[in-house]
Parts: sequence; structure tokens; C-alpha cells
Amino acid sequence: MYCTAAKNAEKTNSLKDSAIIWFRNNLRTQDNKTLVEASKHKQLIAVYTISPNLFKKNKYGFTKLGKYRAKFLLESLRDLKEQLKTYNISLICKVALPEQLLPELIKKYKINTLYLQEEWTQEEEDELTEVVKKAPEHLQIVQFKDQFLYHPNAIPFKDYAQIPDVFTNFRKKVEKYAQVNYLQSTPNTLDKENLIITNAIPDFGDLGFDEFETDPRSAFPFKGGSKNAHERLHYYLWESNAITKYKETRNGLLGPDYSSKLSAWLANGSISAREVFWEVKKYEKERTKNQSTYWLIFELLWRDYFKYISLKHNNKIFQLGGILNKHYDWNRDKKTLNQWVGGCTKEPFVNANMKELAQTGFMSNRGRQNVASYWAKSLLQDWRYGAAYFEEMLIDYDVHSNWCNWLYVSGVGNDPRDRKFNIALQADRYDPKKEYQNQWI
Repeated sequence: MYCTAAKNAEKTNSLKDSAIIWFRNNLRTQDNKTLVEASKHKQLIAVYTISPNLFKKNKYGFTKLGKYRAKFLLESLRDLKEQLKTYNISLICKVALPEQLLPELIKKYKINTLYLQEEWTQEEEDELTEVVKKAPEHLQIVQFKDQFLYHPNAIPFKDYAQIPDVFTNFRKKVEKYAQVNYLQSTPNTLDKENLIITNAIPDFGDLGFDEFETDPRSAFPFKGGSKNAHERLHYYLWESNAITKYKETRNGLLGPDYSSKLSAWLANGSISAREVFWEVKKYEKERTKNQSTYWLIFELLWRDYFKYISLKHNNKIFQLGGILNKHYDWNRDKKTLNQWVGGCTKEPFVNANMKELAQTGFMSNRGRQNVASYWAKSLLQDWRYGAAYFEEMLIDYDVHSNWCNWLYVSGVGNDPRDRKFNIALQADRYDPKKEYQNQWI
């Protein structure tokens, strides 16, 4: 637990039974340490804010939340609201700046403690700072780092500065010396009097988007929410046994089952990495264990690793020189950017992937590596523009995975070999019959 008292904690005794849980990237009721602790209060209100800042164009020319992830987010919030209702906890969800909505609710409901999952990237830290500035003096802040597979207290490193800058070195030590925590207990069910009248979850139009139908060709035809996350996990393991071939199929390009497709639910916390881990372990015990079942856990460890790299290097993951402080002669050509975004480059394989992303909000891992390498290594364009475009477009955007993967591919991150992809060879290897390219071009 990471706990900080905002101001004058000694004033809190008379209000100790009133709390708010501020949901951010932990949109679930199962295996949620923050919710378990918050539910020990007699009065608890859940809050989610959709910041208007997400829809403003940044310095790269993109917004931080496009239509695909926005739709998935709203589906996840509706699911969360229904889940919380079973514990007699109300969810207030509004399009509002957190520093405006939260202090207002804290005063209105005489809240003593604010619970949240700790986030450490700059914008999220700034949001919390502004909330604390405008909140009453008695407010206490309680945060938990609960988005990891291997909790920071469990990894075999003295501090974040000791995190290796090569993944294999990190993986070997963690696998040898660390243990994954067991799942959290369920939250307390509060008295029915705890329920309050709340607003409906905003609809798509409230966010400024027009409704759209999922492209029937999409490799990610799924909806948001914990219920759907667990159904997908059950299908991928127990119904289809697709996990047993994951290592062989993970570089696929077509259809929903070449990979688990759990990334979007993991990104917004509709399911936890621990839940996936322990379900795989159960599957290995009851059905079969092979390289593929291990490889799904291996990918969860990569996800952890980039979170730790973010903790170690802080804002360097967003800077042009990356964590290596390397300086290249980057270009920033708008025409080249438009061609890359629009799938109008000289490489058909890149074009197919970029068109899939534009029309579905999803792209395979193999595709992401290729289009990123082409942007940064072949076109020699500022890699941050690519990362920012992915942030807007991807259903499964995760700040640490996205920006650290872009660092990695662009030669300013954790790739010790500084590889450049040969796009034509990649296309021949992974799309030899051009089925994928023909589908999207």
C-alpha cells in the first residue's frame, strides 16, 4: 500500500466512514485491492471522470482518445456500474475535469478518504495534484500499485534504479525469485442506504462521436467490460484450447484467435494480469502445459517490464532521445505523416496494417512492429508522432506498453540490438499468400 495524507489527517476522525474510490485504469470489482480497502467504509461512492482534455489535439496533431477506445471505455463503464450495484456502490460518471468534479463530490458527501490506483506518468500525477489542491484540508489519499503481475514489493530489485535495461535480465531474475500474489478477496457489500441516485453513463454522442458499426473484418470484434473479458479468457483457454498453440499463432494477422486479444481489457483494468496468470496456471494443472501456455505469461511479464521501465525512467519515455538519450536526425514531414497514417506508403504490408488500424482500432503485434520500424527507421520520422497516433487510435492503448514499445523499435529504448525490419521480407514470411494485404488494400 502507498498511502499519503493530503492535509491535516488528525481532523478525519469524525468523517472516517465516508470515502470515494476514483476509478482510472482498474475498471473491475474482482481482484481489485483499491476497491476491497475502500469498501471497508460505511459510505462509499465510486467516481469516473472522462476529462475533456482527452479530446483536444496535442502538439503532434492527435487527440488522446479516439472513437474506438472511447466506445470500448463506455461499454466497460456500463459493465462496471452494474457490477458495483451488486455491492450497493453507486458509480458517478461524467465528462468533467477530475479537479472540478471530485472536490465538489468530496464536499457534498462529506468524504474523508479518496482511494485510487496509483498512476505515475506525468499527466495522471498532475491530475491528482490538482484534485488535492482543490479538496478540503481533511482529505486523505490512499493509493495502491495494483496494475502489475509481479507487485513492486515482490520483485528482486532494491529500487527502480536497479531495474535492468534488457528484458531478458529482468525476466530471469523475476521468474527465479519473485512470486505472483494470489487474487484479492471480494469487496464488502454495503448497506442499501449507500446507494445514491446517479447519472447515466455518458453516451457516445456526449463524447462528440457518431455511432459506428464494428468492421466485420476486425480481428478485435469484442465489447468492453469485465464480463466480456472473462468470457474471452474462458473461451481462449477452456472452450477453444487456442492457448495451446499461442506460440505458433501469435504472429498471425487475420481473425480473432491468433492471440488472446486480452490487451484492451488489461489496459483499462477490466481484468487483472493476476487473474489471467492464475487462470492459465489452473489450465496447465487441469488440462495441459506447454511452451504456448508459458508464452502467454511471458507476454504478461513484458507488460510488467514496460511499467517498471516507466517507473525507472519517468518522463524520458516521452522524450525524443528516449531512455538512451540518443540523438538521431529525425524528420517531421506532414506529407509523409499523412501518407503513413492513410496507408499510402511504398510498402503494401505497411499500408494494409495502417488501414486495419484506421478502420478497426486494432493491429496485430507483428503489424505494430513493422509499421513503427518503417516510420522511425526507414522514413526517419520523429517516432513520437507515431506513438501519439497509436494513442489516439488503439482500442488497447496502454501508456507504458505503447510508448516503451515505440522507444524499443525506434532505437532509443530497450532493444540491445537496435533492429530495423525488412518490410518486404516480413511480408513474405508472415503474409506469403497476401491474404492479409488483399483483405485491407
